[in-house]
Amino acid sequence: MPKPTTKDQILEDAHKERTALEELLSTLTPEQMTQPNMIGEWAAKDVLSHLMEWEQMVMAWYAAGVKGKTPAVPSEEYNWGQLPQLNHAIYLKHRERKLADIQKDFKASYKKVIKTIEGIPEKELFTRKVYKWTNNNLLAAYFVSCTSSHYRWARTLIRKAMKSK
Repeated sequence: MPKPTTKDQILEDAHKERTALEELLSTLTPEQMTQPNMIGEWAAKDVLSHLMEWEQMVMAWYAAGVKGKTPAVPSEEYNWGQLPQLNHAIYLKHRERKLADIQKDFKASYKKVIKTIEGIPEKELFTRKVYKWTNNNLLAAYFVSCTSSHYRWARTLIRKAMKSK
């Protein structure tokens, strides 16, 4: 899939991939959503927590940047070379949460990330080095990563797990 070059494309791709993911999720029972070891040690609900947490992180980085701050990216505790450890920490943070709570927060997070993208001027999304924390990357790349490409990744994982069960 080609990289979006406009804000409208980012939003359209996010909507398309999110809709496809939600359609797949709608075919799962609550038991299937909470079945451990579906995707590695994760249940499908853990994938939702993962997506939601990454949306929240990107929005927090952006909010800090708008205030002139330089957030620790990806986090205070982990660097980009430690993504497996960061993702495991996200799993541990949410694994005991109820499915209904995760689903509610998953929907709310999506609404917030879309609203955030809608509010960012297009030039800001596609100009390098607007914020120190983005280094030489486009701000758009971070929002694409936590939306459309991440939703596609999740859908692929869940679909593959469903076929193997």
